[in-house]
Amino acid sequence: MPVSRDRILYEDEHLLAVNKLSGELVVRGSGKVDKLPLLDFLKKEYPGLRTLHRLDFETSGVVVFARTKEAYNQVIDSDFAGWKKFYSALVMGQIGRKKGMIRKPLPARSGKGTVEAITHYTVLDHFVNSSFIEAEIATGRHHQIRKHFAAIKHPLALDQVYGHEKFNRLFTRELGYRKFFLHAARVEMRHPVTQEQLCIEAPLPKTFDQLLKKLRSL
Repeated sequence: MPVSRDRILYEDEHLLAVNKLSGELVVRGSGKVDKLPLLDFLKKEYPGLRTLHRLDFETSGVVVFARTKEAYNQVIDSDFAGWKKFYSALVMGQIGRKKGMIRKPLPARSGKGTVEAITHYTVLDHFVNSSFIEAEIATGRHHQIRKHFAAIKHPLALDQVYGHEKFNRLFTRELGYRKFFLHAARVEMRHPVTQEQLCIEAPLPKTFDQLLKKLRSL
């Protein structure tokens, strides 16, 4: 069965962008999986598909794949130059500044040293005990957004790794949710072959939208 057409966000002969669901793997890892990762599933309909970037298991939103070797090589060789990724997230507490920048080096994936990482953010809404934010990253360091907001004492709500244990426990008790909310809402990039400027967007998941409505009503 092919992927639902309403999950296809962009498609041409060189690229495919799909709306990833929370709780879905992009590629197969070393452990056992309960269901086929997104790449394997898509390859049934798009043979030769290659992964350009990934999202964490719990994160939803835009994932872009290369359908041709030409597109893949152009992106990888340019090291994603010009790509901008925008995420929606719910974080603990009320952030005082409307806009800000978090600049904090993070461990390199190689395990040797650190690499520069910058996150720009805009506060979209304040609630009693949390903030709805948009975060923009040009880099894609491991758990960058989660680590950066934890570093400024506003970790993602319900993040069991970098979050605040007491806050998470109260949040779950009061609202019933157990998983953090992080959504790759938009990718802005230059098409690697045609050079056309692309803006690929994924709608906010229904569960995330419902949570925001609940928080606004408190």
